[in-house]
Amino acid sequence: MNILVTGGAGFIGSHVCERLLHCGHAVWAFDDLNPFYDPQLKRQNLEEIRSLGRPFEFVHGDLCDAAGLDRLFAGTRFDQVIHLAARAGVRPSLEQPALYQRVNVEGTVNLLESARKNGVGKVTIASSSSVYGVNSKVPFEEKDPIFQAISPYAASKLACEALGHVYHHLYGMDVAMLRFFTVYGPRQRPDLAIHKFARLIRAGKPIPVFGDGSTARDYTYVEDTLSGILACTEHQFGFEIFNLGESQTVTLSRLISLLEEALGKKAVIDRQSPQPGDVPVTFADVSKARAMLGYQPRVGIEEGIGRFVEWFNRSKV
Repeated sequence: MNILVTGGAGFIGSHVCERLLHCGHAVWAFDDLNPFYDPQLKRQNLEEIRSLGRPFEFVHGDLCDAAGLDRLFAGTRFDQVIHLAARAGVRPSLEQPALYQRVNVEGTVNLLESARKNGVGKVTIASSSSVYGVNSKVPFEEKDPIFQAISPYAASKLACEALGHVYHHLYGMDVAMLRFFTVYGPRQRPDLAIHKFARLIRAGKPIPVFGDGSTARDYTYVEDTLSGILACTEHQFGFEIFNLGESQTVTLSRLISLLEEALGKKAVIDRQSPQPGDVPVTFADVSKARAMLGYQPRVGIEEGIGRFVEWFNRSKV
């Protein structure tokens, strides 16, 4: 198949491109290489993908450029789209809420419109565990109420889920919405906690810890997330939402201990007040993904942190 991966130069997107190429598909990676973090890291990801010597093309473009998207779709017959591109992160969205709505919501509309006009029948879209907000019920199920977002980022992802349903309802498009739960692993963005903490610990610098360390996340190793994404390309759903998590929680304090152990160095803690927009816990119920996708997370946090640190120690980041 011909598959377009938006955000294909980024952390998850670059892994998706590689996996698709290994499965025998032709892949186009669409990315604007914006400076949210060092674009050179994304270019390194692209070079690793190109080194596979398989049918791959990079398209430098902007989701907000509807005309540019239309030209791309008119020039290539895509069988499927995996839409991962977005402005990411809860805390940055508090500072630039309009940017997050423009890129994540308007950009998704532009993509869906181009897909519709050019006969693309299947789109897989990245959502986020952030849509659950402060959910008193754990683990989180896809059927839980999600109308109490607490950050502009979460609100933008809620809007994308609604848009996915609209395009299924009106145009019969097959749409899978994937709620990712704190994905980590090789190539992880440098602003995310695991990568940021590892870099600071190695340098002997303080790591900022917001709150008392009791907040907990459902950390999901990237290979497990990939298995869920790829399973979506192989099934028809109509419209479905899936949690893709590890279905276990790890406190921030425990995470830091695991990093200290893997790096062989103690962390210097800079304790700070809790951050607006942060949730106390994320915890995925993956029974639906297990039943419908055959999804089975396999890499626990101890093994995953070890794999991450192994990559981190040999990388140039």
